Amino acid sequence: MPRIYRTLIITLLLTVSAYNTFAAYILIPMDEVQKNHLKAYGITFWVLKNNVDVYWLLNYRGGSFMCKFGKTIENECVIRGVTYQVIADAQSTAILTEISDPSTNMDAVELNKVPKIAVYTPPGKRPWDDAVTMALTYAEIPFDKVYDEEVMQGKLPLYDWLHLHHEDFTGQYGKFWGAYRNAAWYQEDVRLQEQIAQKLGFSKVSQCKLAVVKKIRDFTAGGGYLFAMCSAPDSYDVALAADGIDICDVPFDGDAMDANSQSKLNYENCFAFTNFKIVTNPYEYAISNIDVTHSRKVPKTSDFFTLFDFSAKWDPVPTMLCQSHERILKGFMGQTTSFRASCIKPGVLVMGENKSAAEVKYLHGEFGKGTFTFYGGHDPEDYNHFVGDPPTDLNLHPNSAGYRLILNNVLFPAAKKKKQKT
Repeated sequence: MPRIYRTLIITLLLTVSAYNTFAAYILIPMDEVQKNHLKAYGITFWVLKNNVDVYWLLNYRGGSFMCKFGKTIENECVIRGVTYQVIADAQSTAILTEISDPSTNMDAVELNKVPKIAVYTPPGKRPWDDAVTMALTYAEIPFDKVYDEEVMQGKLPLYDWLHLHHEDFTGQYGKFWGAYRNAAWYQEDVRLQEQIAQKLGFSKVSQCKLAVVKKIRDFTAGGGYLFAMCSAPDSYDVALAADGIDICDVPFDGDAMDANSQSKLNYENCFAFTNFKIVTNPYEYAISNIDVTHSRKVPKTSDFFTLFDFSAKWDPVPTMLCQSHERILKGFMGQTTSFRASCIKPGVLVMGENKSAAEVKYLHGEFGKGTFTFYGGHDPEDYNHFVGDPPTDLNLHPNSAGYRLILNNVLFPAAKKKKQKT
């Protein structure tokens, strides 16, 4: 072989070798340089689906992601408009070394499982949108829809993570009767709920919802990850507390409620809340005083909540759930805007709050072998979301810190379990 060809081949091999050494990892930064935080979660999910493990770098540049380099991964980042950096093996090692330093509040969590995602949501279109469904769709994270029939058929154990659409699990149709009883969408909702209940063998919607709540409770106790927003968290716990008690008045189930229902509530059944008062007036747009929407005096200009700063090495779970490029987030309203601090059970972990208003926005707890995370408010990028409003266009909010909290929860089940420190 002529010398010039041998030289060219050697040069080419050295170039390829040098490139492979350099292009060892892909870093997806999640600080202010990231062009699309929300789609970055979708990329991470996509990488896991392609059997590549990912490091979630807690508290490093806003909770960045890092994985082995692959040209297809790089191409996917380009296609989805996600900011990334190709770094050498030595750089990735330096990052992990920095993170492992005991003096830093950082940690690296391995993501090595593709969570099976389900969203509990009613069939057909609703007059309002669901933030989690929109977040999953925008981030291109696949999910299945389930509702009462699927739950009662015992399908929840097929999933790792379940989100509860802003449902009223007490069987009072969201307490919309006072304002919307003549609206076509409300009447259709009542018809649908009654139809489903009868199909499943229940004479009342409240009885059907209680059975569903108990199935969800069993899913969580068995190791499932439960996430709920807006009216779902408090109506879920109210339904559990009212097991065996009629708290629905005539407009909702055709007969009078138990006059002593308040004194009969069993708070021990609840996941997160205690010592709350139910709202018995059918005209009042509220289920209980867990929600602070109608009593709060927080103007929009000063409506913010603060994420707690947890120890990444000792408290990786809440640290994962609070990863963000912002620590102070703008508030947003909902049928349940925030949770009254005095109604939170001891032992439930508060992760985000408006302390001056005694409001809890974001909380987490354990139940059996599983966990639950409750997030107050309806839509992080729509301060006042009213019935009939159009859905939020997340193309206008690719860096939403409020939506990041939702997607933190979606990735949480992918984390490799760590041995408990002693």
